[in-house]
Amino acid sequence: MAGPHLQQPSFLLATLKADCVNKPFAQRCRDLETVIEELPAKELHGIFPWLVESIFGSLDGIIVGWNLRCLQGRTNPNEYSVALDFLDPSGPMMKLVYKLQAEEYRYDFPVSYLPGPVKASIQEQVLPECSLYHNKVQFPSSGGLGLNLALNPFEYYMFYFAISLITQKNSPVTHHVSPSNSAYFILVDTYLKCFLPTEGSVLPPPSSNPGGAIPSPTPRSPAVPFSSYGMHHTSLLKRHIAHQPSVNADPASQEIWRSETLLQIFVEMWLHHYSLEMYQKMQSPHVKLEVLHYRLSISSKHHGSPAQSSYQALHAYQESFKPTEEHVLVVRLLVKHLHAFSNSLKPEPLSPSAHSHTASPLEEFKRVVIPRFVQEKLYIFLQHCFGHWPLDASFRAVLEMWLSYLQPWRYAPEKPPQSTEPLPRSVSEKWAAFIQENLLMYTKLFVGFLNRALRTDLVSPKNAFMVFRVAKVFAQPNLAEMILKGEQLFLEPELVIPHRQHRLFMSPTLGGSFLSSRSPAVTDASFKVKSHVYSLEGQDFQYKQMFGTEVRNLVLKLAQLICQAQQTAKSISDHSAETMASQSFFSWFRFTPSEANGSYTGNDLDEIGQDSIKKTDEYLEKALEYLCQIFKLSEAQLTQMMMKCGTAQDENGKKQLPDCIASENGLILTPLGRYQIINGLRRFELQYQGDTELQPIRSYENAALVRLLFRLSSALNERFADQMEVLCSRDDFVGRLCRYHLTNPQLIQKIRYSPVVRGRTSQNWGPRISLRFLASYRTLISLLMIYFLASWFYVGPVGCTFIILTGYFLYAVIMTFFFEAWKPHEH
Repeated sequence: MAGPHLQQPSFLLATLKADCVNKPFAQRCRDLETVIEELPAKELHGIFPWLVESIFGSLDGIIVGWNLRCLQGRTNPNEYSVALDFLDPSGPMMKLVYKLQAEEYRYDFPVSYLPGPVKASIQEQVLPECSLYHNKVQFPSSGGLGLNLALNPFEYYMFYFAISLITQKNSPVTHHVSPSNSAYFILVDTYLKCFLPTEGSVLPPPSSNPGGAIPSPTPRSPAVPFSSYGMHHTSLLKRHIAHQPSVNADPASQEIWRSETLLQIFVEMWLHHYSLEMYQKMQSPHVKLEVLHYRLSISSKHHGSPAQSSYQALHAYQESFKPTEEHVLVVRLLVKHLHAFSNSLKPEPLSPSAHSHTASPLEEFKRVVIPRFVQEKLYIFLQHCFGHWPLDASFRAVLEMWLSYLQPWRYAPEKPPQSTEPLPRSVSEKWAAFIQENLLMYTKLFVGFLNRALRTDLVSPKNAFMVFRVAKVFAQPNLAEMILKGEQLFLEPELVIPHRQHRLFMSPTLGGSFLSSRSPAVTDASFKVKSHVYSLEGQDFQYKQMFGTEVRNLVLKLAQLICQAQQTAKSISDHSAETMASQSFFSWFRFTPSEANGSYTGNDLDEIGQDSIKKTDEYLEKALEYLCQIFKLSEAQLTQMMMKCGTAQDENGKKQLPDCIASENGLILTPLGRYQIINGLRRFELQYQGDTELQPIRSYENAALVRLLFRLSSALNERFADQMEVLCSRDDFVGRLCRYHLTNPQLIQKIRYSPVVRGRTSQNWGPRISLRFLASYRTLISLLMIYFLASWFYVGPVGCTFIILTGYFLYAVIMTFFFEAWKPHEH
């Protein structure tokens, strides 16, 4: 994708393309290293675009390239190490980049593959805010289609590297891939440590000219007339080299240019998929109503076409961007490193004059890297994830990224003081400014998490753990107090704050680079908090207090759901324990009488095990304790909630009915009751109230055998009905034995008091033989195992049958003696 001034593909390019088919991966990399070392930049210039595309894949996702996102050392150790060495900051590929950078070559990158907001603004001839795009937009060549960016080699390489995380979503995966162990993830970490170092300075790029340095990009006149979002300011790089020749540029300027460019590319490619204006429009009640109307019209499109205005509103305000879990993990890596990078800032000198002479460009960069480059776009990215991510355990990646941003003190260089008691570390007052200037990150996203948690199944250990994690982070000593202080500063009455001054003060991306003319120092903390909130949410934003009544009610609802989930988990645990305790040897063979209901009222936790149920209870208990600390919930409120949760228990005190109200027509579900049923937290006790022989065929039964055995048992019951009636009417042990195994007391009780059932099953009142248990697959397998063992010990089929019948008879006698011997006979 080089510019039109490039020559046709050379013989070198054709040879390298042929090697991709005929040579193994390691050999190709060695050959490329030799070519890069020996050939001049003029010849390497023609193969650079092809080489970048062959490594990172094509922009349309058709060419996979080296598939770095699926390349792991555990599965392909040789290719893994070769790829990392080749793409290392000091490896052959970066040497090629710097060699081409010295000649000031340019390569075209199509605007159509940029993130949506940037693409839209460039196509509308509006200059994006980020300085990364300034002086780079080019008209299409004669016969060409679309706009292009003219990028230098370093920018071109990093553009492809960053955007491959977005475009290469359908890569072939033949095994389970851990994103944090992939070659791509390791390279991101390596580039961040190299170009945004927490210690020392950025290593200078290697140069083939011993007496010179790699020049920084020179300004180019724009080829398209653009208007801008905001004011134009010079970048830090331009400020430091404005009066210097480009060939002998200051090394400090060189390191800042690469650091700034790398970070801008990562943020633009990974986070800038919703513009600030787009986000603020989406918060408008009118737009929300239009989008809701469109979604409702989708459900009725079979009956009529959706409204055109709603359709246009959805496409005008909503972009189809779905980040993957791997994408979120990479962004979290970026956030963690930026915290460490920013926290490595050297303490400011006491004298202000000394500061202006001693602060290096890299130190200035550390000072403003998060508020100027990351804050706005990350906030919008998190808002999108909180609102659109599925309600499942994969949200854990988004949650951890959010919590990493909220805790910059975790990545500070100072170590916590050693203590003999494992007490939680208090948040220092020096982070109050960060919390106040990121107030919405703490408060509004916390409310968004509450709304998600209220719609999830907290009985699941993974969901319970997420609630525990958030509660634990916000319960850190002194954190809630500092958030409350930030809210109080925002709610203070403002004196005179001009309408546009909000946007100008805390919109650092206006004008692009971070060394824009620095705003005068503002000491009013209230003004800073208001500027932060209004710049992200707009002037008409109605702030919802985290410690206000509305959010407190949401917390109380969550606490109530936690109590309900704890009781549900306990009932599941008790049910599993009773089931295990009541199991016997013959019950495994299904030789016990069938239950009248035959339904199971358990939960997925039964398959997970008792350990997971115990963990769920521990997570929920600690989460409830942390929520009480954060919002100062009293013991009386908790006791009242616990009593309210316990009122719906049934007569056994274990199974809870869904929340409902009594009416003249019976029980009516409340919205809470519907939520409990949908999420499996509670359920009504449903029982089959008919003839047990006529129950639906179960998945563990053989359908043909069920029907055959029903016919056989019906014939036996009809043939020996009188004899069985006489046996059951006896008062001795034989009568009790026959009544226990040939009658169904539950069905008889229902028949006596139900005229509907009585009319349908009156012929089945008396004793009868049931052979349906023989149709169970478990029973069939058990019988086959017994016959196999019998043949192994040469018992023979007759002896085996005798053993089975004898064992079942003894089991029946014992069960009759224990359960029926003391019961009076009912005539």
